[in-house]
Amino acid sequence: MQTFLAIVVACVAGGLLSVLLAALLSLGATAARVPLLVSFAVGALLGAVFLEILPYAFERASSIEAVTATVLGGILAFFVLEKLVLWRHCHVEDCEAHDPPGPAHDHGRSGALILIGDTFHNFVDGILIAAAFLADFQLGLVAAVAIITHEIPQELSNFVILLHSGYSRRKALGYNLLTGLAMVVGGLIGYLALTPLMNLVPLLVAVAAASMLYVAVADLIPGLHRRAELSSTLQQSLLIGLGVGTIWLVGSIAGH
Repeated sequence: MQTFLAIVVACVAGGLLSVLLAALLSLGATAARVPLLVSFAVGALLGAVFLEILPYAFERASSIEAVTATVLGGILAFFVLEKLVLWRHCHVEDCEAHDPPGPAHDHGRSGALILIGDTFHNFVDGILIAAAFLADFQLGLVAAVAIITHEIPQELSNFVILLHSGYSRRKALGYNLLTGLAMVVGGLIGYLALTPLMNLVPLLVAVAAASMLYVAVADLIPGLHRRAELSSTLQQSLLIGLGVGTIWLVGSIAGH
């Protein structure tokens, strides 16, 4: 019972408290600053994919080819999903969704995709927390702290992306909290049926990586190109580097 309660508490802290902390940190993200923070979000997403998520999946997968195929299939699936989101919001040829999205609004496309990917990611994190606690209670505590620490900059990026997609702050917070519940679900399922699910973890992680990679490259970076002046390019590059560096620093501190 102690292990079960520890898993639930750790997943609630990782899935919900990290979202609240990220929302508090982003209170200064006014409408004028959101496009700047998008650059940081790009760096954080790319850093999370290439420095944390994919290395984790490659290390634990029985077949690296299966992981890369899942990432490829995930990118194609999110391309189709984005088309469906556009179709849902626009049924006429002159709809605003056919126009290139401005730097502060992308008609909800990247927001919808990042919510799906974050749900997968949080679900997997819940399974990992359960696995650590079931292996050793102290190891579970260390894993929980590492995951919670890692989630804060990632949830901050997600919050900024939702604002960039046109969500209000209230909706962005609400949807992020809902995705955070996936960590609790993952923890509960991991506690009840860990052995068969552990074989799927690398592939679930690969789906999360595909969503983050697609959002960063297909939705966010093209918007940054609309500000082509040298000063904006330097600013964007520095913020992307800061996003990558933040993920690297958090991973190093957490001992990933």
